[in-house]
Amino acid sequence: MNAKEEIEKIIGTIINGRYHELNDRKVYGTKVFVEISKEMSHGDYSTNVALILPARQRLGAGGAKKMGKKPVEIAKEIVAKIKKQDFLERIEVAGPGFINFYLSKEFFTKNVGQILKEKDKFGKNNNLKNQKTIVEYTDPNILKEFHIGHLMSNSIGESISRILEFQGEKVKRVNYQGDVGIHVAKAIWGKLKANDKTWQEAYVMGSKEYDENLDAKKEIIALNKKIYEKSDKAINKLYEQGKKESLKKFKEIYKKLGTKFDYYFFESETAGFGKKIVEEKLKRGVFEKGEKGAVVFKGEKYGLHTRVFINSEGIPTYEAKELGLAKIKNEKYKYDKSVIITANEQNEYFKVVLAALKEIFPELAEKTYQIGHGMMRLPEGKMSSRAGQVITAESLIEKAKQMILEKISDRNFSAKERNAMAEQVSVGAIKYSILRQSIGSDIIFDFDKSISFEGDSGPYLQYSFARANSILEKAKAEKVKSDTNLPMTSESTNIKKSNLERMMVYFPEIVEKAGKEYQPHYIVLYLTELAREFNNFYANNKIVDKSDGFSGYKVALTEAFSIIIKNGLWLIGISAPNRM
Repeated sequence: MNAKEEIEKIIGTIINGRYHELNDRKVYGTKVFVEISKEMSHGDYSTNVALILPARQRLGAGGAKKMGKKPVEIAKEIVAKIKKQDFLERIEVAGPGFINFYLSKEFFTKNVGQILKEKDKFGKNNNLKNQKTIVEYTDPNILKEFHIGHLMSNSIGESISRILEFQGEKVKRVNYQGDVGIHVAKAIWGKLKANDKTWQEAYVMGSKEYDENLDAKKEIIALNKKIYEKSDKAINKLYEQGKKESLKKFKEIYKKLGTKFDYYFFESETAGFGKKIVEEKLKRGVFEKGEKGAVVFKGEKYGLHTRVFINSEGIPTYEAKELGLAKIKNEKYKYDKSVIITANEQNEYFKVVLAALKEIFPELAEKTYQIGHGMMRLPEGKMSSRAGQVITAESLIEKAKQMILEKISDRNFSAKERNAMAEQVSVGAIKYSILRQSIGSDIIFDFDKSISFEGDSGPYLQYSFARANSILEKAKAEKVKSDTNLPMTSESTNIKKSNLERMMVYFPEIVEKAGKEYQPHYIVLYLTELAREFNNFYANNKIVDKSDGFSGYKVALTEAFSIIIKNGLWLIGISAPNRM
């Protein structure tokens, strides 16, 4: 049973169907917002519907009039209309007209039982059943490093994919990788000049010469055309070798991050189709001729800016390739939505691309959503792959891993266990740091805070799960089973509802909210608070105690917590180690 939905339904029936009994008038179309109360003293749920009703009341020719009653009076009349509900302990009117709802102890114990029954299905819903969505994220370029920007996109895209799947959506994960373009030509040029350099070093060298040396720039532009046309066998061989090396390295990183893509698309596959689309629509006036024969889209008429879709060399740009990709993705998987995760530096670029797409494939444009994320920086500042100041995903994970290995050096693990756990925790620490705030925000990554086993961090969540798992193992050894049936004693009737029980009720709602708004940070913040409540519960209770008649229920609470925290960690792409 969803308590929030039930309360909304009860109030909705009163104010939209029978409110004329209270005030001789009906109020139509009033949305009932029931929210989680911030403090237990204000109930488990609260609504301000009595405060907004007077502002919503409308009369025909007479215009808007006040109801003639104060919100607190309206709130009291609404409460008086609510019939006794088994899941509610009491209902109170507070302040200027808020209505606070207190859930019953019986409801909490039933919810714990439901969690134990549903296990890894707890929190799931079918709100998005039969919806088909493509989520495109990560999108690295070959011959360049997989840097922390890609790590941002990967963490966000993977979490959004899982949150949507948890609500019944059929999700396909897509990785669109740049395997052609001027960046490739710069790297190939650098490799031709200095074969002993790594691909990243070759790219940095090519970028520098492209910017500072006119002759080198001309050579790189000519090389770019050869790569695009595949007209030089020697260059083709070098290109294929570099592409193979890059893709192999990328897949190793995806495995470490827990991501498995359904489809890989490449710019080389979308370029020809994109160019054809632009050339066809040029004849119909969607695009125009620009300087030196380039083909442009005039975004100004849409309140945007002009962008080049085919350059003066006749090569399709990223913009044209995006048009081709939208069509190709839809042919591969007939989607209802296409969600694209990029850095917010590309927000304005995508506005122009989507405006052009609307002119060409309006039905696809309507289904396409671009989500821009902030940048991750270390305290020393912003990176630049062009200048060679790259913070790679691997180096970030490795540094965090080494710091964690130091923290756990005195623990009783085998070398293999310690290494595996340190890698899980390091990835979890980084993902938590990325997902703990709204997607559009920039992040300053702090190593010490991120790898802490206490407070606001990924390792704290993982450690809390491991602690719960350890308690359950002890309970199993001592043959204390989970039991949601409290013993009927005078003591049991006086047991207070704990904040831990209360927090467990909210998990399905948080998942739903995160899915609706494409914001994993709601789950991160919820899990952190839930873990804090569990650790408080652990500190103040001896959970496994055969002499205590309530031990079975305390074990049940621990098991329910372990289920929710594990489900929640999965949703944000973080593993849940059994030991730490």
